[in-house]
Amino acid sequence: METVRLKIDEIYVPAKRKATLKEETVDALAQSILEEGLKLPISVRQGNGRYVLQEGLHRLEACRALGEDSIESIIVRARQY
Repeated sequence: METVRLKIDEIYVPAKRKATLKEETVDALAQSILEEGLKLPISVRQGNGRYVLQEGLHRLEACRALGEDSIESIIVRARQY
């Protein structure tokens, strides 16, 4: 799959997903990203004219904490029901 670089501020994080955020995980990932770089892109989908986070909340927040303005992302298709 091809990755694209998206601006962090353009990625919407649903409230339900935000509730699962653990600061200690963000801190540990930020340290790992500093030392080794981001190993796995986050996953987003397009919806209502914006990108919606699917996977990678802690990676997203770790990059935000490090002052990054963009992040490697994979754009996935929304599930059809």
